[in-house]
Amino acid sequence: MTTLQTPIEMQRPGVIRFGAGQVDTFAAWLAAAGASRPFVVADKVNAARLDVLGLRDPALFGDVQPEPDLPNLEAAVAAAKAAGADAVIGFGGGSAMDLAKLVAVLVSSDLRLPDISGPNRAPARRVVLAQIPTTAGTGSEVGTRALVTDPATRNKIATESVHMLADIAIIDPGLTVSVPAFVTAATGVDAMAHCVEAFTSKRSHPIIDAYALQGIELVGRYLARAVADGTDIEARAGLSLAAFYGGVCLGPVNTTAGHALAYPLGTRHKLAHGIANALIFPHVLAVNAPATPEKTALIGRALGFGTDARQQVLGGATDFCRRLGLDMALGAHGVPRDDLPASAKEAHAIRRLLDWNPVDLSEHDILEIYEAAY
Repeated sequence: MTTLQTPIEMQRPGVIRFGAGQVDTFAAWLAAAGASRPFVVADKVNAARLDVLGLRDPALFGDVQPEPDLPNLEAAVAAAKAAGADAVIGFGGGSAMDLAKLVAVLVSSDLRLPDISGPNRAPARRVVLAQIPTTAGTGSEVGTRALVTDPATRNKIATESVHMLADIAIIDPGLTVSVPAFVTAATGVDAMAHCVEAFTSKRSHPIIDAYALQGIELVGRYLARAVADGTDIEARAGLSLAAFYGGVCLGPVNTTAGHALAYPLGTRHKLAHGIANALIFPHVLAVNAPATPEKTALIGRALGFGTDARQQVLGGATDFCRRLGLDMALGAHGVPRDDLPASAKEAHAIRRLLDWNPVDLSEHDILEIYEAAY
């Protein structure tokens, strides 16, 4: 764990607009930025409601896939080049916003993802980038990372650069009102997992801890309300803020074992990122609890369960997710049991996350977590 004396650097979009109705200000901001050929990156659902952006006939790549892969990225870049894009807008969940970051830095060059993947390799020259989330989960709108799956290896390729930071992030909770209850629950747990994993990470920092704990408390206060009533705009705003705080945590600290174990479930079996994290969250929280007892107690207090013993943590966190309507059995989501050893091997190789987990997990430990979750 780090201390107040440990240096840390935080980066944010140049402009953050938060609140219901803020999307109505976007067109004027884009015009003032001098962009005349906007290009929207969206999934099929959000591609059908571009009118809310207030733009006049923008070019569109509307086929963002869940857990986007290299061909999906390459198709988006080709479409942006064909449109002569001078601004890229990520409109959707984390997948759309991650692709938008990469499109913004690739559209003006002949570079491809292998040329920029890893830390700090993306070119400084890029077009205007705006991020407009429509879910309260990933916090990608305020981050510098993007993840794309390599179909050959089924591993996620991480790219990180300050040049992929948005010029503006518009966080309008009104855009999340139509999100179904199941997706609201899963993405809300994902936002919480970002905060929890950063809060308990070996490189946690007091500055980030404050954001992380507030994010966890917001999820504890508002997620069940938003699942029960999607039109509860106060609850939607609370979750949008929690997702934002989670995104702030990702930059200088990032996630740990929870996300490392969730990634193979998405890349190998196409589980949506939110539900993959929800299925793993209670188990990793319980495994880490002995190493971070004080912080685990604060997490339990925020979510409404005791933390005196590992089984109490596991049961309390699992029940929290079940009360949201989530089936917490991994086997119920189409993951074959005989694939768990391969998933454990793949997860164990994600050292960029696992090396910062408060407990060292062997490949066997990871397999045991998968089995317990099954």
